[in-house]
Amino acid sequence: MPRTEEANQRLRGAQREKILDGARKAFARKGWAATMADVADAAGVSQGLPYRYFANKEAIFNELIEQTMQSAIATLERILEMPGTPGERLHFLISRILEYRRERLEFYQLFQMFHDEATPDHLRELMRKQSQTFQDVMRQLIVEGQASGELAKGDPDQLVLAVIACLNGLSNLALRSPEKFKNHFPDTEIILRMLKP
Repeated sequence: MPRTEEANQRLRGAQREKILDGARKAFARKGWAATMADVADAAGVSQGLPYRYFANKEAIFNELIEQTMQSAIATLERILEMPGTPGERLHFLISRILEYRRERLEFYQLFQMFHDEATPDHLRELMRKQSQTFQDVMRQLIVEGQASGELAKGDPDQLVLAVIACLNGLSNLALRSPEKFKNHFPDTEIILRMLKP
């Protein structure tokens, strides 16, 4: 019996996600040097299949960036609604960021490339929105934590910048010395000490 159109759409959707998952792995391993063949190998599909869904590796990477940014924005917005104190939610936020960067450091490096002028405007705007949402959420948690006495007094904008500088600095150091970073990756508590009263 032939497959229904609905079954075909599900299959195409599953294949597309499999290719994107392979692309995540390939880009994480090889960075921008990853090829469409690397994507196919990592996805466990034929060499030509990725081309049925994406024109080239730039199209795949753009899709990955868009998915990641939209997911990050949604997660950030949910953190404000989570149960727990502002300090607990801030701990969760910073833990998630550290975990993501520890596990996908090369992908973080690729994100940095998308700040240049060659990046499509809609992706740069999405990245700007994600960055602003991150800063806004962190600032709100800091302000609420200061009001509850959980977090240190001080200019919340300066505290946000200090934490962001710390996170980005750690990521940049990790790119230069991955083995040292892997062995001595800081615990969330170490970073949060700068916010303790």
